Amino acid sequence: MNKTTLIAIASVATTSLATILLLSAPGAAQTKVEGLITGRSGDTMTLQTSDSPKLVVVLTDSTQVAQVLGALKARHKEMSMAALIPGLQVKVEGAYDAQNQLVAKSVKFKGNDLEDAQKMQASLQPAKEQIRQSQQELEQQRAALQQQQQQITESEAKIAANKANIEAANKRFGQLDDYNILDEVTVYFANGKVAVDPKYRPQLQQLAEKAKTIKAYMVQVKGYASSSGSAALNQKLSEDRANNVTQFLQQQGHIPLTNMLAPGAVGESRQVGSDKTADGEAENRRVVVRILQNKGIAGL
Repeated sequence: MNKTTLIAIASVATTSLATILLLSAPGAAQTKVEGLITGRSGDTMTLQTSDSPKLVVVLTDSTQVAQVLGALKARHKEMSMAALIPGLQVKVEGAYDAQNQLVAKSVKFKGNDLEDAQKMQASLQPAKEQIRQSQQELEQQRAALQQQQQQITESEAKIAANKANIEAANKRFGQLDDYNILDEVTVYFANGKVAVDPKYRPQLQQLAEKAKTIKAYMVQVKGYASSSGSAALNQKLSEDRANNVTQFLQQQGHIPLTNMLAPGAVGESRQVGSDKTADGEAENRRVVVRILQNKGIAGL
């Protein structure tokens, strides 16, 4: 046997050994499994088999999909991968990859199994639609609750602010022990109105003239409202009424700012009349203007 012949024999032996090793490798071993498709996402599907509840099967462009026909199961009809739907019983032939996923060479199923899976999907569709609608309704309800919670939070913040304003006004104007009240005028307002009625202007003018004759006088203006309507609205009404009267005293009565206490607005917190009657409500919609003098100065 010459050298050339020995080299050829060695080459064939090497090739055969490599082939044997390749075919015996775990990743190249072909296997067959049967199972129920439980999920499908793009180029993968999940099978429930007797050995695995969630076997991942990878579909490739070369995967052959066929429907077995005939009583002897001898005929095959090529099918689209779109036929691989959840609920379909299939037989898969392929090899496992490094991620332990079964890369399918072929997928086969019986014709009646496909019909059963399609019927099951059709029967599940109304339930799926109902679940989708329920989820949408839940999202809408969640959004509505969030909006309501936001409105409640904003309302609570406004109420707290109004309460703080009222408490500050009561603290600033509620204690008159250190002052003598030398004169007083009450201005009444129509429901929801803040403009000073012209009939009160002469009285306010007279009070301003009298105040300027008193040593170290201070003019106090306090606005009120009836309890009809929301507390926030009534607080705003009492504030606007007090501001308008203060503005008249400054502009028309020429009372200097240094002799004016900051106008107070106490909303509906100090009722003098019953809001159950029209006359009582009218008494509560008022601004009280007072000329004050410190008792210490008056005693000098």
